[in-house]
Amino acid sequence: MVREELLVKERVQEVLDRIRPALQADGGDVELVDIEGGVVKVRLVGACAGCPMSQLTLTNGVERVLKEQIPEVDRVEAV
Repeated sequence: MVREELLVKERVQEVLDRIRPALQADGGDVELVDIEGGVVKVRLVGACAGCPMSQLTLTNGVERVLKEQIPEVDRVEAV
């Protein structure tokens, strides 16, 4: 089980690394905090941290891409 969790974590990090440049272009970024079951917990930083559009970025950007690429992901939460 631990090995599977590590593989999912690595895959999530790879996907975040691919979408990171789009966030950084607007002065923001995303950090992986933890994965609990199918819930990926991330921290939006930089300009994303205080942006009123951050929830939209999280759901329509980060969550959508993660769910498309990694079936084990059920949702993404900002912490």
